[in-house]
Amino acid sequence: MKRRKFIRNTFLGTAASLIGTDIVFSSSMPKNYTPIVLQDPDPYKLFNKDKGMTVLNDKPWNIEAKAHLLDDKITPNKYMFIRNNGIIPKNIDVANWELTIDGESVSAPKTYKLQELKSKFKNYTYQLTLECGGNGRSEFNPPAKGNQWTVGAVSCAEWTGVRLKDVLEDVGIKDDAVYIGYHAADTHLSGDPEKEPISRGVPMNKALQEETLLAFKMNGEDIPLAHGYPLRLVAGGWPASASGKWVERISVRDKVHDGTKMKAPAYRVPCKPVAPGEKVKDEDMCIIESMPVKSLITYPKSGAMIDEGKTLNIRGHAWAGELQVESMQYSIDFGATWYPCKLEKPLNRLAWQHFSASIEFPKKGYYEIWGKATGANGVSQPMLLPGWNPKGYLNNACHRIAIKVK
Repeated sequence: MKRRKFIRNTFLGTAASLIGTDIVFSSSMPKNYTPIVLQDPDPYKLFNKDKGMTVLNDKPWNIEAKAHLLDDKITPNKYMFIRNNGIIPKNIDVANWELTIDGESVSAPKTYKLQELKSKFKNYTYQLTLECGGNGRSEFNPPAKGNQWTVGAVSCAEWTGVRLKDVLEDVGIKDDAVYIGYHAADTHLSGDPEKEPISRGVPMNKALQEETLLAFKMNGEDIPLAHGYPLRLVAGGWPASASGKWVERISVRDKVHDGTKMKAPAYRVPCKPVAPGEKVKDEDMCIIESMPVKSLITYPKSGAMIDEGKTLNIRGHAWAGELQVESMQYSIDFGATWYPCKLEKPLNRLAWQHFSASIEFPKKGYYEIWGKATGANGVSQPMLLPGWNPKGYLNNACHRIAIKVK
């Protein structure tokens, strides 16, 4: 009893100090009640997101878009998904922000001020597709643990920064370099400063690609805090977990990076197909690299109604990880027949591609429009759920919207 009373009094004292005054009638507060003023803030105001976005989790923050909200060719902040593993850093001192490059495979560690990075190296701008590895997880059965993303954990913003390859060249890397790993300023949910919420990375061939950036601008402005301000890694076409936010240090490793969430089963899938629900040994799991071919119908919104005899114009985006999308098709008869869409070339490598088509329906009734993209390697999206995996990654089934012709 004494311990519970002490804990309650401590909480009330802390709460009063945060509010700045005594809590009147605190003795009448329900057990475990948190005063409104201390409850979680409005995420839409906090992150400047559209109220049509869906909040999946607040500890940490994970928010996704609906398909129709992603209609812009370049994703604006208000529709960009948030995937966090820890607590977003506060009180960022941009003037003194530093990036350190270290690790077993650098000639010698080197540290750069943020302004030095911006001025010393040539700046590049690319549109880059970022998609959470678990996008589409909600469709897996048996269910997979984790945020139950539907289709909206994907974006293609315009990122500006310096190439990681230029910075690594300036530092000097050894011939035995295998991987890079990032370290960031976010903190573990437990509050333990010794724990990293996430510390992933990519092989050297990805780190040295032209489009792999240390970015400081998104869509021409400072990166929003929730998306990595003031500096983040952007490695398009791979799971977005490889694109670390709030980056303070990059380690060049002589082995596969072994940071938090690099070990199985995190961001890994079975190396060979398994039956739904089957347990998979850690050593039989392979790291996810390039994301699979995928597409999204962004117009019209699912559930749209049109008059009989009218033509419906659809549009959306398609992407294929490291590859280019070669063709895009749609079906209105549940995949029995496919028709071509007009498909635009990507603005640059690793940007998503835009498609459109005009559809005529034979008569009144209910229809589904299915979209199917095919990558440069000839691999197409599966019409229904792809191979099951324990973590619910890489669901690239055809996107489908409902239409009623009246």
